[in-house]
This record gives sequence, C-alpha cells and structure tokens, in this order.
Amino acid sequence: MAIEMQDDRWGDPEAEAAARDKAFKPLTREQAQALRLKDPPLSPWRVLMVQAWVGVVVALFAALLTRKQEAGWSALYGAATVVIPGALMARGMTSKLSSMSPGTSAVSFMLWEAVKIAVSVVMLVLAPKIVQHLNWLALLAGLVLCMKVYWLALLWRGRSKSN
Repeated sequence: MAIEMQDDRWGDPEAEAAARDKAFKPLTREQAQALRLKDPPLSPWRVLMVQAWVGVVVALFAALLTRKQEAGWSALYGAATVVIPGALMARGMTSKLSSMSPGTSAVSFMLWEAVKIAVSVVMLVLAPKIVQHLNWLALLAGLVLCMKVYWLALLWRGRSKSN
C-alpha cells in the first residue's frame, strides 16, 4: 500500500497574491474621512485621565472605609504607580520621533514599555519609604482598579462601535 505524500500546504503563492490584489480596494478620501469619524482613535490621555479619577475615588473610598488617612494615601500612591508610568509612555509614544516609520514605532513602543515597567517597579520598591504607615492592601486596590480602566476603555469603545 503506497501512501502518496501531498505537500500543498502552501498553495500557489502567485494565485494567492493575485486574489489579494483583486479583493483589495483602496478607500477614497471621503470614505477614509467617514471611517475616521465613525471610529475615532481612543486617546491615551483620556484613558490616563480616567485612571487618575478612579485613583482619587478609590483613595477617598479607602480613607472613608477604614477611617484612616494612611489607607487613602496608600491607595492614591497605588494609582500613581499606574498613572505616572502610563503618562511617560503616552508622552513617548505620541512624540513625532516615535511615528517616523513602522520600525521606529515598534522599537519606540518596546523602549517606552520597558521604561513604564521599570518606573512602576521602582515606585513600588520606594513605596514604604515614601508613604508613611503604608497600607499594602489599599495600595494594591488603587493599583489594580486603575489598571482595569484599560479594559473598561476597550469595552466602552467596543460598545460604542456597535451602536
């Protein structure tokens, strides 16, 4: 019994390229403008502003719930460990240098993401020295809830597209 080996996994590259070219139709200027109006980009600065507000609300809630000022400051510092590095990254990624070419954008993204992580880690290491009577639970609550704003922004954007 002979088994025939067939190696058609890749298909015909020329036929696939022709099919892609045939299916691709560039947008007109009016169509591109209408698409931008229908689906505007989400500003990183808006997300950071919402994160900052969430941090303030969490800090006030922590202070009121525990009746201790230290819990509020700890939660606010936790929020700051998300907002400050995020602002650094947003500033770096929105600069003209970061958008010169696709390669530059990719390298810039990796660089600013590394800066963001490093600043966050340094801020967490310095937390006991900066915040008097640090409450780690409140700090983590502020940090986690501010990070979740990214997911809320994505969900909010997804729902606004379907409307």
